[in-house]
Amino acid sequence: MGFNDMIQFFRQMSGKLGSNIYSGVQAQSNPHHISFLRQLQKEMKEKNYLDTPLKDLKVVVFDIETTGFFPDKGDRIISIGAVKMTGSVIENKQTFYSLLKSNIPLSKEISTLTNITDEQLSMAPAASEVLIQFFKFIKSRILVAHHAKHEQTFMQKMTRDLMRTNFEHRIIDTSFLIRLTNPLIKSLPLEEICLQCGVEVKNRHHALGDAQMAAQIWGYYLKKAQSMGFKNLREVYEHLAIIK
Repeated sequence: MGFNDMIQFFRQMSGKLGSNIYSGVQAQSNPHHISFLRQLQKEMKEKNYLDTPLKDLKVVVFDIETTGFFPDKGDRIISIGAVKMTGSVIENKQTFYSLLKSNIPLSKEISTLTNITDEQLSMAPAASEVLIQFFKFIKSRILVAHHAKHEQTFMQKMTRDLMRTNFEHRIIDTSFLIRLTNPLIKSLPLEEICLQCGVEVKNRHHALGDAQMAAQIWGYYLKKAQSMGFKNLREVYEHLAIIK
């Protein structure tokens, strides 16, 4: 074990601040996974998402359930759910869902909120395997999430800890399009936005259930953006920059 590896080891063993909150850390040295991620990062750099017509824009809307809000203080992802979309249309049967293995007991509050149990997590796939399967599902698509900063910080932490590389996927918050019709809108709970869009609130605080609701919200406001004359993400970005 080299000096840097030894430092990393003790950091991982240092309690809640360490990266050992995820199982399967050994995957970070898997050359096939590293090669796949490098190719994926190359593809993302080569693609022009900003000028893709909104009706053809391919995204993955996703959601995570976590043990808290602070990944750098030991909170971790316990489930990931995702839905593929082209334009405003949810692609048929193109979904992803998995729990992530953990032997750290959940708090009663989180278990009650998510309906996830310690036993289920103990039998789930290793976090490293779930992460690489998630990357294979999303490929180079843009990601969309409700309250995206939460998803971004956790995905950055997990990718850095398990794969020793940066999480480079673009994540767009659902509020990005919502602000076209209401520039002053503040961050609202998912169920409140669903109510405004006529989306049924179903399977709340289940990663796939929340992802499916967020996907319907994204589709609803994408149609509104098109009806307002916006042709692509570049035009949306330029408009929002002016009204800030």
